[in-house]
Amino acid sequence: MHSSLAQLGWKPFFSKQVSAEEDARNQPVRVMSVHRGMVNVAGEGFEDSISSTIPSSKGPVDRPTVGDWLLVERDSHKLVRILERTSLFNRPAPRDERRVQLIAANIDTLFIVTSCNQDFNAARIERYLVVARQVGVRPVLVLTKADLAPDSGQFLEEASSFDEGLDLKLVNGRDPESVACLAAYCGIGETVALVGSSGVGKSTLVNTLKGSKTIATQPVRESDGKGLHTTTVRQMHGLEGGGWLVDTPGMRELQMYDVAAGVAEVFDDIMAITLDCRFSNCTHSEEPECAIQDAIAQGTVGTARFERWRKLTREDAVSSGNVMLRRARSRKTGGRKC
Repeated sequence: MHSSLAQLGWKPFFSKQVSAEEDARNQPVRVMSVHRGMVNVAGEGFEDSISSTIPSSKGPVDRPTVGDWLLVERDSHKLVRILERTSLFNRPAPRDERRVQLIAANIDTLFIVTSCNQDFNAARIERYLVVARQVGVRPVLVLTKADLAPDSGQFLEEASSFDEGLDLKLVNGRDPESVACLAAYCGIGETVALVGSSGVGKSTLVNTLKGSKTIATQPVRESDGKGLHTTTVRQMHGLEGGGWLVDTPGMRELQMYDVAAGVAEVFDDIMAITLDCRFSNCTHSEEPECAIQDAIAQGTVGTARFERWRKLTREDAVSSGNVMLRRARSRKTGGRKC
């Protein structure tokens, strides 16, 4: 049992949303894990499993997800409403972009986990950074398996070029002393989430942070450094330092939409240079007086980084447009699949 809401991550942001009248009839609880049609919740002095159905729900974003704060009736524990979130990670649902798949809510810090081997992929890391910046959550890039890399310094050097001011941590996920550098993000009431492809050591990292081996792990293939998915349920794990860690199922591909602000923040150096282009609609290909092409020629901007920015910008525009179009068609057909 948990003795206080503060230990669960309750902050003034949430208390301001609850009126005295509501507080008399209801109590706040936090979603600790999500299952089909049910959520496990914890509140001051109790834990329970309740229905995730909201009578007045108006859409998919009204569904509770792990990390959410809810108001439930004190006697029946019936779900009343979801409190406004400080942050929400979601994405278009696989195979149906008209729906939204909720990943986690009210996250303070995002651990972007990648390993010092073949899994290290600049494009994937930048995708996670874009999403973190868009949502407004502090990203921390955690480089695992440092003990297995012949030269882990090269990965650290490349990672430092992704985002100015990005927190970088090089760890051996099995060594508590090495992982101790992450403790500052996991204090009482703080919530962190893990993202990264399968096989990078997320579950091992969770076990070390928890001081236990309750999370199953799987070996990786030597040929490509990839592993099997071991996390199947999004849930919150209590940490020895008093914080909470949300372990999400591995996502090899993170489809993005409506993340223009995140792209602009992660690639702010390139965005600043585009302002010096002669034409406002410059495609940065063959136009005269293109500041981007000049910067590439001078070595100020790397070709690979520029191409990743252009790809993400185009992908966001296409994905956002497709989602809006499909949702518009869905409204016209009364919600039936097109």
